[in-house]
Amino acid sequence: MSYLDSKIPPVREHRHPETSLAHGSRWRGGHAAGACPIASRADRSFTQGSICPLLPALGIMLSLPDTVVLMHGSVGCGSCAAGNNVNVRGGLSSRGAPVDDVVWLSTALDEMNVINGGDARLREALVECDRVYRPKVILAVSGCLPGVIGDDIDAAAAAVRDEVKARILPVHCEGFKSRFMATAYDVVYHAVGRHLMPDPASVGPRDPRRVNVMNVGSMGLADERELARLAEALGLEANFFPVFADPDSFARAAEAALSISVCPTHDDYFLTHLEESYGVPHVIRHMPIGIANSGRWLRDLGDAVGRAAEAGKIAEKEEGLLRDALEPFLPAFRGRRAFVSAGEYRSLATASLLQELGFEVCGIRSFHFDSYAEVELEKLSRARECSGQGTAGRRAGGAGRGSAAQGGDGDGFVFNVANVQPFEEANLLRRLKPDVFLGHMHGNSTAARMGIPCQVIYNSGYGYLGYRGAYDLARRLHRKMANPGFYRRLGQFGKLPYRESWYGEDPFSRIRGGEEDGS
Repeated sequence: MSYLDSKIPPVREHRHPETSLAHGSRWRGGHAAGACPIASRADRSFTQGSICPLLPALGIMLSLPDTVVLMHGSVGCGSCAAGNNVNVRGGLSSRGAPVDDVVWLSTALDEMNVINGGDARLREALVECDRVYRPKVILAVSGCLPGVIGDDIDAAAAAVRDEVKARILPVHCEGFKSRFMATAYDVVYHAVGRHLMPDPASVGPRDPRRVNVMNVGSMGLADERELARLAEALGLEANFFPVFADPDSFARAAEAALSISVCPTHDDYFLTHLEESYGVPHVIRHMPIGIANSGRWLRDLGDAVGRAAEAGKIAEKEEGLLRDALEPFLPAFRGRRAFVSAGEYRSLATASLLQELGFEVCGIRSFHFDSYAEVELEKLSRARECSGQGTAGRRAGGAGRGSAAQGGDGDGFVFNVANVQPFEEANLLRRLKPDVFLGHMHGNSTAARMGIPCQVIYNSGYGYLGYRGAYDLARRLHRKMANPGFYRRLGQFGKLPYRESWYGEDPFSRIRGGEEDGS
């Protein structure tokens, strides 16, 4: 039975049984990917902050044109949508679309609704949204509170179907159900698959030139243009969705000859649905970040459409041009230490790019860890061994032989699996002393206040993917490394809320109950 036969999608932990705890671990040099000592049954005795699945889910939903996002929950849920407004306006402008503000509303459930239920309030809000805004789609998003009291958003949507012209997509995004924020992608694609995609019997013939490329909310137009350029070099037309895609255009995805992933963490749920329901095969293996991974992605695309030799020639040419263009930057990067913090796949792929540029990757924080990350971790560790790196642990200092922050055996880099947890990050950064920190724009404040130069990755205004994206990131890093004065000054006056005694403890001392501690 397909997951989409159910009203409610499964959480990531149930769909990926091999997924490890998203709250902390470490990796030691010399371990094969399958032997990474992730604490699979662990938890924390103390936790500080996390990313709710609602945040990345809104990044997709708010970008859809002619759409209203109706948050069903307490008034605070969805407030992060205000911060997404700038990204959406910029994305619409760069794509030549009419620029408008995002529209999100809340049913603002209160104590009386908790006692009596909020279904009636949701039904009234759906009708009002349709009357006032006349959108193509209303996304009825269930937050934690409706999930606790048992409100049925699907039943509410069905009850007003005849009164509402817009298509209503119930989105089950109760944050308490999953530790993994990547569940957000599944819940959005579940709603899209059930309510926006056409009946398989009505789908026309497949276009042999069309290839679906799944974009993500943190991608920008520059990334889409780069991947479209590589696809066009193979005679293919890239169909980007769902971010900024018109809801009426989603049917095009069912008529493509192939789907290829940009981020396996993000894409596997929907690409599996496209193959099972519409017969569209997919490739989900590499993230096109950096020299080697961009080549792997392009060769996978060529191989899937029967043009492997042509893709190989294009990749060799592109790689040669990129290496020549990067040459002036490399002396400033050699031997410099970098720390990366991001979603599981992009953190590891970015670390691979940094190694290609000559950086020593001393630490990686991944928001969660599953089988897709194992593949990327294996590639990263293999490339690290070939490059002769592996001294990060010996230079980390601090907690004594065998500690987490030292990589245990004095070799390798620190690998922290954590859904934020800035207290662990601050401890690690104090020990590892990186020369630069790379993270999402909402996750750089700890490093910046410690005086560490920060580079935002996946800034939607710049390129990041493919060969041009690698050059663009290297160029920005070169400027950042040459002029760190702002961060040095900030570090002189910035203060973090942690006692000095905390920096003397093992950064993973709050992890309990995992396989590693024998419990």
